[in-house]
Amino acid sequence: MANNHEAEEANAIEKINDNLSSATEKIANNKKVIYWTIGGILVIAAFIVSYLYIYRNPRLNRSFEAYNQVEILAQGNDSTAAAEYAKVADKFGGNDAGHIAALNAAEHYYTLGKYKEALNYLDKFSTSEPILAANALVLKGDCQVNLKQYDQAIDSYKKAVKKAKGNGQIVPRVLLKEANVYDAQKKYDLALECYQTIKKDYPDFALGNGSIDAYIGREQGRLGK
Repeated sequence: MANNHEAEEANAIEKINDNLSSATEKIANNKKVIYWTIGGILVIAAFIVSYLYIYRNPRLNRSFEAYNQVEILAQGNDSTAAAEYAKVADKFGGNDAGHIAALNAAEHYYTLGKYKEALNYLDKFSTSEPILAANALVLKGDCQVNLKQYDQAIDSYKKAVKKAKGNGQIVPRVLLKEANVYDAQKKYDLALECYQTIKKDYPDFALGNGSIDAYIGREQGRLGK
């Protein structure tokens, strides 16, 4: 019996040793994985730091320097400003300076009556700031109106209204633009809706050349109301 008991104890000890050996191997393997993972993270971190300090930040600085140089070179000349801002936008299109340069190029091209060129640079503009985005969409709609792309203009104006999120200066101004386009399309019922929305939701908005009621009356007259 003693021998059997001793044999059982020996087997139990062997199993324990086997389990410990297996656990030790797993820990060792896990350590290798952890080391490789940490090593990979450090490599990625080093790459990001290198990108920021060796490539991105100097490039960003150069883009803003180029942008600021346009202010000096243009001196109120729309043609020069449009061309120079366009160069900055083309070269540094992926960062903030490039995006703002694209918007400025579009504004100057619009002033010059070059609406297709303006639209081209508006398509290169991007921002997370809603009011700036809304104004860019308004400019896009204005370009499309001048190109007689009325349906596209309405789409741009509606997007601008959505971006403006009830802004009391932007939204009624855009609704006026929408109404003008609808009038050009002889869609007087839709124009009337725009004017009625201004009266209802933005009663303090000043037209500057008449009352909103006069515009509402005009549309109603056209509709025979």
